[in-house]
Amino acid sequence: MRTHHKSTVLAAAAIAALSLGLTACGGGTDAGAKDAGAASSSQGAEGATDKGTGAAAGTADQTAAKSGSGSAGGSATGGSTAGGGSGTKGSTAGSSTGSSTGSSTGGKTAAKAPACAYGDIKVTAAKADEVPTEHIVLTATNTSGSACTLLEYPLIAFGPIQTAKDVPAVAKSKPAAPVVLRPGAPAYANVRVALGGVDEDTKVVNSFNVNLFAAGGPAEGSIVVKAPAGGLAVGEAAAKTGYWTEELRNGADEF
Repeated sequence: MRTHHKSTVLAAAAIAALSLGLTACGGGTDAGAKDAGAASSSQGAEGATDKGTGAAAGTADQTAAKSGSGSAGGSATGGSTAGGGSGTKGSTAGSSTGSSTGSSTGGKTAAKAPACAYGDIKVTAAKADEVPTEHIVLTATNTSGSACTLLEYPLIAFGPIQTAKDVPAVAKSKPAAPVVLRPGAPAYANVRVALGGVDEDTKVVNSFNVNLFAAGGPAEGSIVVKAPAGGLAVGEAAAKTGYWTEELRNGADEF
């Protein structure tokens, strides 16, 4: 009986211990499963969070990239536009300025001044510094308000225009180009009136006529020139005139 009782007690104790062990194992398994589940959930959450953060960062990066590219695009476009605008303005101003200035200056330079008319010019006469007087100097001054071209030489008549002998011009005194007179500017012509000989056939004149040249020949209208004080002893056979020039020249205007 005692042996049977001990065996029963031992068996019951073994069963109890086994139950406790199984319970402990079951509890450990559940806790482990729970812990594993929690860890997995935590990792999943972290992964999701990371993914969310990554996605958000990606989206932000993409947005920033888009925004940056848009800004760069805007900048480039703005730069191009501004550059274009500036270039256009520059060329416009250049063309305007060039065209305006060129046409204005070039036009004035290129345009030829018209031939001087008798109403544009005042002519005076002065004796040369010599005795007896053989030469006079004619001075033609532009009294008009604009430039004009003094063509050829003075057409001089020592006496009535209809009957006076033409005074020939000296070819060597012809300048390379006609004189263009600005308003108020003078031109000169040297004129021989006599040879200074005692027996020379001369006549005294107190005034004489000067005509100008037009583009096609002698111009209409005659300028009456007053002779220097005391009058001029003119020998028509010896009279000669030089061309209009800006200044009297040695050699060319000596005859």
